[in-house]
Amino acid sequence: MSLKETGILARIRELLPGGGNLLDDCGALPSVPPGQTLLVTTDLMESDQHFRLDWHPPDLLARKLLAVNLSDLDASGARPFGFTLTLALGPEIEEPWLDTFLQGLAKASRHAGVEVLGGDTVGRPSGLGLGITAFGFATRWLRRDGLRPGDGIYVDQRPGASLRGLRKLQSGQRWNPETPDPDLAAHLCPQPNLGLGLRLAAISEVHACLDLSDGLSRDLRNLAEASGLSIAVAPDLDEDALRGGEDYARCFGSSLPQADLETRLGLPLIFIGTALPHGDSPLLAYDGGSLRSLPDLSFDHFGHP
Repeated sequence: MSLKETGILARIRELLPGGGNLLDDCGALPSVPPGQTLLVTTDLMESDQHFRLDWHPPDLLARKLLAVNLSDLDASGARPFGFTLTLALGPEIEEPWLDTFLQGLAKASRHAGVEVLGGDTVGRPSGLGLGITAFGFATRWLRRDGLRPGDGIYVDQRPGASLRGLRKLQSGQRWNPETPDPDLAAHLCPQPNLGLGLRLAAISEVHACLDLSDGLSRDLRNLAEASGLSIAVAPDLDEDALRGGEDYARCFGSSLPQADLETRLGLPLIFIGTALPHGDSPLLAYDGGSLRSLPDLSFDHFGHP
């Protein structure tokens, strides 16, 4: 890598919103507005574990890195304002690649209205490690432990597209910006509906929310266990929808009918399950006329690539 740490920091200061303020060992968080809560989230992405450098264009990777963190904040009902950036760079990361990455991150930051607040850079023997810690303010913290029996559970986009994109990459298909494939786009550059979480938090009948990152069979399980309930998944969900991760949809539970929610939100929703009193398993699926336990089909972060 031809760039030294001083050169990397200079480009961060030059390109990223807020970068000009990175002049000290520490950055500062703004004061918490009255009646709001400061929320924080962190996501790490490792080459050959979460992405492959030969599959993922650097500008799209940067946009994805920011989007997955802002998605967590949004699903909690927070409005993001800033983030810290960590880069662990192997010697194969060249200056043009890194510059394209930082330009993509700068563009995504300006679009989302967030600024870089600090971070760190470090060398490593090989590969690429990326980390963002993002911050936001929430008037109502929309947590995952508020689900109530009888709540319908909905998402704002159909799960499974990112998994289909991953399979296409594994089969040899590559991203072409001239003819963008929607499944590849869903995997390489997800577009969470940022701002929807704020609107959900403003509806008192929305009781719990999270973003879909690990796959429905894991995330619904997390929702059920946090709330001390069970969830029966909708019978029309296929295995891709249950298994696939990295969809970054808002997944929420509400006592309002679907039609009322769609009218208030102004967008179509997809029904994916119903909250039930705590049963033998946190996640249940219909097997003919009865319910059976549904196993965890999702990605294992500590498994082998």
